[in-house]
Amino acid sequence: MVITPPLREARIGNVSQWLAGRGFSAPDLRLAELGGGVSNIVTLAECAQFRLVVKEALGQLRVEEEWRSDRGRIFRESGAMRWLAGRLSAGRIPRILFEDRSGFAIGMEAAPPGAEMWKTRLLRGECAAGFAHTAGAMLGQTVAAGWNNAEARRIFGDRTVFDQLRIDPYYRFTARRHPDLADYFYALIDRSERRAVSLVHGDWSPKNLLCHENDLWAIDWEAVHFGDPSFDAAFLLNHLLLKSIAMPGLRAEFAGLAEAFGAALRAHLPPEAGWIEEAALEHLPALLLARVDGKSPAEYLDGEGRERARRMARGMILHPPRSVEAAFEQ
Repeated sequence: MVITPPLREARIGNVSQWLAGRGFSAPDLRLAELGGGVSNIVTLAECAQFRLVVKEALGQLRVEEEWRSDRGRIFRESGAMRWLAGRLSAGRIPRILFEDRSGFAIGMEAAPPGAEMWKTRLLRGECAAGFAHTAGAMLGQTVAAGWNNAEARRIFGDRTVFDQLRIDPYYRFTARRHPDLADYFYALIDRSERRAVSLVHGDWSPKNLLCHENDLWAIDWEAVHFGDPSFDAAFLLNHLLLKSIAMPGLRAEFAGLAEAFGAALRAHLPPEAGWIEEAALEHLPALLLARVDGKSPAEYLDGEGRERARRMARGMILHPPRSVEAAFEQ
């Protein structure tokens, strides 16, 4: 649950003056605060000459529970976006325009006018397989680009922020609420740490994939690290599964999106990465339960939906599905 945001922690203050100091000024400049989730303040600046986004990292996230994270993660995000530039042919990653090291902020290219979150379209019941295919292709190319890459391991090997933003609030916190499943969660954390083979986005979610015409823009790389790529695959699949629970009449359509995503992902993975789908099925029930009883519950599930997701997650932990298709059928 998002609560009233705290005072801005970055030193930017007047965004228009701050932008002017970096060469971005215009008499028709318009500013609008966007939905930055719980961990950032995001401002859209647009005029006839340019369209960009300023993103400021928060130290205390905007949730009811205490949830803190290193604000320097913003520069790992910009570093990953630069590192991947030119390495992906599917989809788009915004171009980094500038950084404010003292204000923990970055400026980046904005998606074109009219772009919207894939999440928004999915919640309207729009289940176009093309976006699922692009999401899988982008993720597969990201994994392939970083696969056992020494430079990527050196630059992005620190998992501190990923632990702060994902492992602790999702897995450890949920394990404390379900002590009978704690062994599953902690064994999963251990196995996942040993599968550090490639670059991981850490939040490969429909809210971070912006649709424009037939293209996808991938944003929010703040949890990026060199780690277990099956986490990203499971993260996206979990969001599709959650939406099939929220909209049971579209279960078959969401299952079809999961199939399209998985097929495109497999087509772009290195030959030795065949284990990723099986490993993703280990993460899937843990992530599903975490979006009910973790620190960041899915806001679009009602009480009945939350209970259905809870039963499904526990059932998958006790009786693991053999395939993604089986998980949706369950």
